[in-house]
Amino acid sequence: MNWLLVVCGAMVGAPLRYLTDREVQSRHDSVFPWGTFTVNVAGCLVLGLLTGAAAHLHLLLGTGLCGALTTYSTFSYETLRLAETGARLQATLNVAVSVAAGLAAAFAGAALARM
Repeated sequence: MNWLLVVCGAMVGAPLRYLTDREVQSRHDSVFPWGTFTVNVAGCLVLGLLTGAAAHLHLLLGTGLCGALTTYSTFSYETLRLAETGARLQATLNVAVSVAAGLAAAFAGAALARM
């Protein structure tokens, strides 16, 4: 039955990722992938909040929702495209800021969960 929790979370996470990505990106006139950045940082925050939560919450929200919401492959692809089109500074910033913000969000979520 654990797989059903993962499926239910993913059914929410995948469309949420797509809609959030499109909405955020439409508000920025920039080559920087703000939509992907936003969903990845939000997912890190949720996973941090789940620290110490029951196993069924990890399956539903961690593996299911966050697994479908966040996207390492899109992050990698968008970084590659930035570099290939000559936007090397933005590609470098995308990597550095995404990793730093993701870690900060996960730590913040874990700290909030302990409160």
